Amino acid sequence: MPPSSETTTRTAPRTQSTSPWSRMPTWLRRTIIAIGLLGLWQAYVSLSGVSQFVFAGPWEVATALVSGWGSGEIARSTATTLEMLAISMVVGVAGAVVLSVLSVLTSFGNDLVSLMSSMINPLPSVAILPLAILWFGLTPTALIFVTTNAVLWPMTVNLSMGFRTVPKTIVMVGRNLGLSRWRLVRDILLPAALPHSLSGIRTAWAFGWRTIIAAELVFGVAGAQGGLGFFINEARYFARIPEVFAGLVTIALIGIALELLFSLLERRTVARWGMKEGTNL
Repeated sequence: MPPSSETTTRTAPRTQSTSPWSRMPTWLRRTIIAIGLLGLWQAYVSLSGVSQFVFAGPWEVATALVSGWGSGEIARSTATTLEMLAISMVVGVAGAVVLSVLSVLTSFGNDLVSLMSSMINPLPSVAILPLAILWFGLTPTALIFVTTNAVLWPMTVNLSMGFRTVPKTIVMVGRNLGLSRWRLVRDILLPAALPHSLSGIRTAWAFGWRTIIAAELVFGVAGAQGGLGFFINEARYFARIPEVFAGLVTIALIGIALELLFSLLERRTVARWGMKEGTNL
């Protein structure tokens, strides 16, 4: 006699085996992976015989990292880059909100955003750096302009998609309550599109972070001093390879920190409020 559905449901979890690895805390698993990667790094340096003029080991990089932060050189470069990135994020997100609202409220706005995003979003933002230098000169404004362009379009695409996936029933209820277009956007569309907004911000910052580092590398060659990109380029120019790696490690650590921040924000909002499909509360 075949087992009943109740018996199958009751016994199903017993068939799911969890490995010892998956039972460990997430921080412990990732720490073990990081230690393993450091071990592979050190093994490559020790066994391959690679020249120290082109590659540095973990200990040399750690020493350069401590020295750079201790002297304040890396801290100043990091602060400069993060300041310009923050300005670009604010301007880019504000522009994305305006464009997304325009696209959802008018046919002209929808056509404009669709055409502009399809043309500019695939374009590497650093490619317009020569034009930015011609327009704004060798100033931080050129970097902010290029980074804002990198932030604007991914955020606009995600936010527009979030607006368009809001259930029509909710929008109709808002209209029946007599909400104006502005209040409809503020009180209904923006809260309902929160998952797409967070996803857009996460994507936008990643695009902006890569763009500003790449732009600073080119900008450093042009003669302007400043952020982490310039620090890495200057260290490369004087063959200070551990400092090059120290700058790269700093970029990676900031990326990990911001990713953890976004994950925490998502758990405290989207996941807690039941707006994320398949969330385990």
